[in-house]
Amino acid sequence: MITNYLKLAFRNIFKRKGYSFLNIAGLTIGMSCCLLIFHYVSYEKSYDKFEPDANQIVRVRLDSYQKGVLAYKSATSYPAIGPTMKKDFPEVENFCRLIDDNLLLSNEDQNKKFSENKGYYADPATIDMFGFRFIKGNPHTALNGPDKIILSESTAKKYFGNEDALGKTLVNRGGPWVQPFQVSGVYKDFPSNSHLIINYLVSYSTLAEELRLEGDTSNASETAWGWYDYYVYLQLKPTADYKKLEAKLPAFTDKYINEREGYKNNNYHDELHLIPLNDIHLYSNYNQEAEVNGNGQTVVFLFLIAILIICIAWINYINLATARSVERAKEVGIRKVLGAVRSTLIRQFLTESFILNFTSLLFSLLIFFILLRPFDAFTGRDNYTGVALTRNYWLLFFSLFFSGTLLSGIYPAFVLSGFMPVTVLKGAFKNTASGLLLRKSLIIVQFITSVVLIAGTIIVYQQVNYMRNQSLGANIDQTLVLKGPQSLVDSLYQNTYQPFKSTVLQQTGIKNLTASTSVFGNEIYWTNGCKRLGGNATATTLYNLGVDYDFIPAYNIKMVAGRNFSTQFGTDKKAAILNENAAKLLGFKDAAAAVNEKISRGGDTVTIVGVTANFHQLGLQKTIDPMIIVPRPNATTFYSLKINSGNAQQTVASLRKIWNSYFPKDPFDYFFLDESFGQQYKADLLFGKVFGVFAFLAILIACFGLLGLSAYNVLQRTKEIGIRKVLGASVQSILVLLSRDFLKLIFISLLLAIPVGWYIMSRWLQDYAYRVNIGWWVFGIAGAAALMIAIVTICIQAIKAAIANPVKSLRTE
Repeated sequence: MITNYLKLAFRNIFKRKGYSFLNIAGLTIGMSCCLLIFHYVSYEKSYDKFEPDANQIVRVRLDSYQKGVLAYKSATSYPAIGPTMKKDFPEVENFCRLIDDNLLLSNEDQNKKFSENKGYYADPATIDMFGFRFIKGNPHTALNGPDKIILSESTAKKYFGNEDALGKTLVNRGGPWVQPFQVSGVYKDFPSNSHLIINYLVSYSTLAEELRLEGDTSNASETAWGWYDYYVYLQLKPTADYKKLEAKLPAFTDKYINEREGYKNNNYHDELHLIPLNDIHLYSNYNQEAEVNGNGQTVVFLFLIAILIICIAWINYINLATARSVERAKEVGIRKVLGAVRSTLIRQFLTESFILNFTSLLFSLLIFFILLRPFDAFTGRDNYTGVALTRNYWLLFFSLFFSGTLLSGIYPAFVLSGFMPVTVLKGAFKNTASGLLLRKSLIIVQFITSVVLIAGTIIVYQQVNYMRNQSLGANIDQTLVLKGPQSLVDSLYQNTYQPFKSTVLQQTGIKNLTASTSVFGNEIYWTNGCKRLGGNATATTLYNLGVDYDFIPAYNIKMVAGRNFSTQFGTDKKAAILNENAAKLLGFKDAAAAVNEKISRGGDTVTIVGVTANFHQLGLQKTIDPMIIVPRPNATTFYSLKINSGNAQQTVASLRKIWNSYFPKDPFDYFFLDESFGQQYKADLLFGKVFGVFAFLAILIACFGLLGLSAYNVLQRTKEIGIRKVLGASVQSILVLLSRDFLKLIFISLLLAIPVGWYIMSRWLQDYAYRVNIGWWVFGIAGAAALMIAIVTICIQAIKAAIANPVKSLRTE
C-alpha cells in the first residue's frame, strides 16, 4: 500500500511540474532561510555557555542615582562587594574581580613589544570560575602572589614564538617604572562567543602592590566602595536562586553604601543588580561593558522572521493545493466510485505533501551547508568554527518541519478527500466559499508580512543612516589617531613630545596635532564628583576629558560661552570647560551664567572658563554624558592628527619613521577616527543587511504563491476569457478582471500592516537614544513596493491569457 501511495504521489508531482517547482522552490528557500537565521540566533544565544559553571555565575552591576535622578547604569561595581557578599550571603560560593589596564609589554630582548588592552588584573578564583583550559602551568597557583601573568595561547606565541613561555619574563614598560612579570601559565584561547576577550591575566595582588607603591595606604583594591571600575562576578551555590539573592541587595546596599555620610549629604543613592552570565551578551548594554554586546530584541526579531518565512512557504502550499481542488475533483470522484475510502485518500495526499516537503528539506540542507561559511563571513564571523546549530535548534527546526508538513498537508488532504463523487461527476462541483475565504485570508497574512518586512528594512536603514550622517558636534573627518607612548615618565615626556610634535607638523599633509586622554568613539571611564561652591550644592558625577590647548579648535567643537584654554593665562592650570549638559546638571541657568564660576572637582577648586555645545563622544545609540574638559598638555593616551586624505599612506609611512626615532620603545599603533567611530554602528549595519536579505526572500516566496494562484485562476477561467475576447473585450479589461480580486486583498493587507509594522518598529527604535520618526511615507513606499511586485507577478499570467488566441481557449473543453 505504501508503495502504491509513493507511485501515485510521484506521478502527480511529475505530472504537474510547474506546480511542483513552485512548491519545492518556495519550501526550499523558506527552510534554508530558517536554518541560516537559526544558525545566527543560535550563535548569539550561545555566548558563555561553554563555561562549566555558567548557570551559577552572575555579574554584579551598579545603578547610581544623584539628586534623585539616575546618573548612570554601569556594568561594573566596587571591589569591596565581592568579599563582602561572600561573607554576608551563604548563597555565594565564590567571587572574582577583574579590572582592565593597558600594558606596554615586551619580551626580555625587547625585540617584540605590543600595547595590550585585552587583559585584566584578576583574582585567582577567576581561573576556576571561568574554566580556563591550561596548556602549561598549574591553574591552582598561577595567579597566587604578585607579578604573575598568564597568557592565552595566541598571545604567548606572539611574544615567544614556538618556545615554551612558562617561566619566562614579560616586562611592562607602560608605567612609572619598569615592571617584570613571570609567565606562570598558558591557556587555550577563549572561543569567539565569549562576552570577555582575555588575552592575559595579571595576578590581583600585583594591583595592590602597584597601588601601594603609588602611595595608596587604604588597600583600595580590597576595601573601596567608590571606585566602580571592577567587574565583579559571583559563583552561586547550585541550590541558590539569583533573583532571591537580588531581592536582598537593597538592604545590603543601604548598609554598606547608601547610609554613609557622604552619600546622605549629597543625596546619592546606589542600587546593585545581578545579571546571569548567559544573559550578558544580549541583555547588558550599560556603561563600561567589557566588549560591544549584542541586542536581544534584534535576535528575537530575526527569530520571528525565520518562523514567518517558513510559514509563508507552507501557506503557499496550502493555497496552491486547495486552489487545485477543482482540477483534482474528478480524480477523487472516480477513485471513490471505484471503492476508495476517505482515509485512504487522506493518506495518499499526505504522502504527496510529505514527499514535496522532504525533497525541499534535502535541498535546503544542501544549500544551508554550502552557504554556511559565506553567511558567517557576511555576518562578520569569518573565524567562527563552532557547530552550525546547537542541538536545541536542530530539534526546533525538525519539530517545525514535521508540524508544518503535517498541518500544511492535512487541510488540503481533508478538503480533497471530502468531495462527493455524484456532484463531481455531474460537473456541478466548484470551489466552496469557505475554501475561497481561507485562501484570501492566507494571502492577506502573506502580504501583511511582506509589507511589514519592507517597511522594517526601510526603517532600519533610515536609523543607521541617521546615526552615521548626523552631526556629532565635532569634525572627525580626515583624522588619524596615534596611540600615545607609554614608556616615558612625566619628567622626560615633555622634552621628547615637543620636538616630536614640531617634527610632525613640518611634514606636508599634516595640518595639526593635538593630545588628549580620549578620542571620539572611546568610552570615558574617568569620572569625578563635581559641585558648585557655596550654599547646599550637592556633588554630581561628570565625565572627564583631558586635552591640550589645540584639541577644541582642531575638532571644530563649538564654544557657546566663554573661551578655550590658552597658554596666555597662567591660571588655566586650574581651569575647566563644561559641555551644555554638565552646565545644566550643575544648576546654571544657561551657558553664559557658568563662565567664571568656581566648582569643586575631586577635591580641587577650578574655574569654568567656557562652555561647549553638546557633542557626541559615543555613537547616537547613547545619550550625551555631562562632561568636564580639563587642561592636560602632557596627555599621552592619544594623538589626533588632521591630515590631507590624498596621501594617507605616504603620511603614515613618514609618521612611522618619526615615531620610531622619538619613541623607540613604543609600538607605532594608529587608526583612522571615522572608521573607528563607525565600528559602533557595525551591529546595526549588519542587522540592516540581514533583515533586508531575508525580507527580500520572504517576499520572493510570497510571489511564488501568488504566481501559482494567478496561474490556476487563469486556468479555471480559460473558457470565460475566450468568450470575453470573442465578444470584444480588450487586453486591459482582461487584466483588470484577473487582477481585481488579488489587488483588493493586497490593499486590505496594506491597511492591516500599517499598525502592526508601526508597533513592531517603534519597539525596536526604543533602544536608541537618538532615533528617526516613523513617517507615513515609509508604509506608503512599502505598500507601493508590495503592490508593484504583486501586479508584476499577476500580470505575468494575466497577459499570457489576455493575448492568447480565443479559439484555443474555447477548445479547452
